[in-house]
Amino acid sequence: MKKTRLIYALMSMMIMGIVMMGCSTDEGGEPEAEDPIASFQAEVDEDDFFKVSFTNFSQNATIYTWDFGDETGTSTEESPVYTYTAGGEYTVTLTAANDAGVEADFEVVVKITDPNSAATLLLREWYLIADNSTGAYPLQVGPSTRSEIWWAQGLNEELCVRECIYDDSWTFKADGTFDYENNGDFFAEGGVWADPLAASCFDTSNPDNWIGADGQDLSAWDAGNHPFTYDPGAATLTINGGFIGSAKVGTTAEYTEPQESVTYKVIKLVDAEVDTLVLETVLEEAGGYWSFTLVSYPSASDVVEVDECVECEGDDCGGVTEVIDAVNIDFESEETVFEFFGSATPSVVDNPVSGGINTSAKVGQVVETDGAEGWSGIKTTLAGNVDFATKQTFKVKVYSPFAGATVKFKMESSTNANNNKEIDAVTTAADTWEELSFTFDATEDTEKWDVLVLFFDFKAEAKVDERTHYFDDIILE
Repeated sequence: MKKTRLIYALMSMMIMGIVMMGCSTDEGGEPEAEDPIASFQAEVDEDDFFKVSFTNFSQNATIYTWDFGDETGTSTEESPVYTYTAGGEYTVTLTAANDAGVEADFEVVVKITDPNSAATLLLREWYLIADNSTGAYPLQVGPSTRSEIWWAQGLNEELCVRECIYDDSWTFKADGTFDYENNGDFFAEGGVWADPLAASCFDTSNPDNWIGADGQDLSAWDAGNHPFTYDPGAATLTINGGFIGSAKVGTTAEYTEPQESVTYKVIKLVDAEVDTLVLETVLEEAGGYWSFTLVSYPSASDVVEVDECVECEGDDCGGVTEVIDAVNIDFESEETVFEFFGSATPSVVDNPVSGGINTSAKVGQVVETDGAEGWSGIKTTLAGNVDFATKQTFKVKVYSPFAGATVKFKMESSTNANNNKEIDAVTTAADTWEELSFTFDATEDTEKWDVLVLFFDFKAEAKVDERTHYFDDIILE
């Protein structure tokens, strides 16, 4: 703990930055040249945080009286060393006097903090919070300005979609290691895992399930024991192996394979009836952050369980009952409202190139910032569940800045985001209008989904450079 104590020593020195400053008082009015000036500096010992060395900088004084502020300790030494018996804040007073009996006082508040006490708060079993009633989300991503939330589990997505993450635990131990336990199931992040595992919980005992979308070995994210370093002074927690909260999130970006280490900023570590730990990382290119809120329960019986999502079917569970068999979205007469997630900003603009297959005056536009998440996109809620019995193909006109971009078309339920289907198409040309088709099944897919989601240039990694996409005429044929 020597390094930790040195940090606290330096903090104590910073707190006492008023050394050589302050108000000297005497009993004779305005001080004369020979009147004493009291001053000192305090430094906490690197190895024993209770021990403090006082260096006296007083001038024109021969007699020194120290009061160490704990109601017991005093000294008449010039530069004493004093050992406190408990942590806390103590007002230390030095009275410096000359031979004529003229006195001057100087005070400094010394903070004695046990570096181990902060570390001890971490040493327990942590779970992702499964109760959004407090306004805290287990997983949250947003801009560094905190002006909005791009996405949060429990806000944009029901907790049940990732129900398997809520029995995961991270247990930090005094030997400097932590145990990660997933209880035999794991959530496969979209873009990291391929279909059909992507965006679902899988069985961790099957080694094939630990192969990523690009053939990468993801097994280092499985349950295990890993070293960690917690620095209370810097408020950082570094783990060497594994992850906390979301596997794909690293120190400064999102990744599609395990990282050797991840450093989290400790935003909050509170000892209460339900202990709380809030960790954050940054998204440097996207100008954002990831936040993870974990709690430690008093006992195993207090752990909140999250059940699997129940697929809604009409009146059976209060789901969407309206059914539609026609969809025709353009931007000429009535504006369809699109929500966005990630770093995608939708709007309606003039057609940048009117001609060819698209002579519309107005079209949809999506601007993505440099460093935008690979899963950035837009969505809109339709008037009801889509009936694919007679029409199965959605056609969309797109204007992409480059060829080879994956456009992902997704239909999902507004009452259960885990109930969805995704279909991909690839652009064949840059800076020109083309029409892409997405065909659903007439029997299996009918009357299930009422939310239409579009991802332009879907990727497993962050996007490089700002880009603008245009789209128009989303039609079910």
